[in-house]
Amino acid sequence: MDQGTKQSTIIRNTNRKIYLELKDIIREHALQYLPAKSILRFTAVCRDWKFLISTPFFAHNQSNHFHNISGFFFQSSSGDPSFLTLNPMAYGVPDPSLKFLPEAVDIRSSSNGLLCCQGRTDYNAYYICNPVSKQWQKLPKPENYHGPEPAVVLIFEPSVLKFRAEYKLVCAFPSELDGYEFEIYSSAEGSWRTSGEIFLGSCKIQPNSGVHANGIIYWTTKNNKILAFDLTMERSQLYYGDGTLGVINGKLCGFSISRNRLSVKVLSNAYTNTMQMHSNIRTWETYFITLDRSALGRAVFGPDSVLCAQDDILVLHSEKTLYLCDMKTRETKILMNESTTVNGKIVPYINSLIDI
Repeated sequence: MDQGTKQSTIIRNTNRKIYLELKDIIREHALQYLPAKSILRFTAVCRDWKFLISTPFFAHNQSNHFHNISGFFFQSSSGDPSFLTLNPMAYGVPDPSLKFLPEAVDIRSSSNGLLCCQGRTDYNAYYICNPVSKQWQKLPKPENYHGPEPAVVLIFEPSVLKFRAEYKLVCAFPSELDGYEFEIYSSAEGSWRTSGEIFLGSCKIQPNSGVHANGIIYWTTKNNKILAFDLTMERSQLYYGDGTLGVINGKLCGFSISRNRLSVKVLSNAYTNTMQMHSNIRTWETYFITLDRSALGRAVFGPDSVLCAQDDILVLHSEKTLYLCDMKTRETKILMNESTTVNGKIVPYINSLIDI
């Protein structure tokens, strides 16, 4: 009898040990790969998990391991921001309208969990915020006037060596010399700086068109060209290209739709203008994807129907409907009905715990 009881106790202890080890594995090696909304729900599991999730070290790990598009912040020309989630159970923010900021704002750009917004009063200050934690910073006044619809691009690349977000905000603004100059804000330095580079040429940047890929910022212009600014060399150049700009697998792409076919142009060589004459090296590689009509119904698309593109996820608009297209699975579904997409702004968002 005693021997049987002892064996039963050993089995129970062994099972408990296995359970604890599995719990530790999930806590230490799985939680950091989840989106912020899911993680915050796990604070109710136990005191240890709540303490772990609340530490800056955990927020740092999560921002370095979770990079999936979680949804889109959308804002009409006269309304408050809203959040269009790709999965209501997994992705979300506590205040999609960003009322925690000290004034009403317009969304300008996003990058790896951070949003750049611009105030509507005084000198139209820039704010950088994390919508999950409601942390925000008000940037100092720029040295130059950026215009009513500034061509700003936020750049934040998570680093395993830096616990707090270090980011840059770059704006291409009209120059008095009939071209564009570039002003850069660095969070590490806490100040703005005007680059010595001046692009001289008759082009006009389209609002809300800027994207960042591999240290270079790109804006589309109204004459079917692209203005590029290299952050490392601080040099600009202009070359031919059209469509909505996006970044897929780290490469710049241009997207447009014609006859229900999606045209994807991938930048293969940004320096063809420096190659020898009659070189066979092409600037763009072009691919075509047939859209899934089962979810699109009778929707009609034009060349400018692609609103946003990042990481194989596209947002399309037809009249007052937003569609979500996954280029990997070729699945298409309705993202939002009755929207004012033509005059709206939409930016991709990653559900991150990063500290500012």
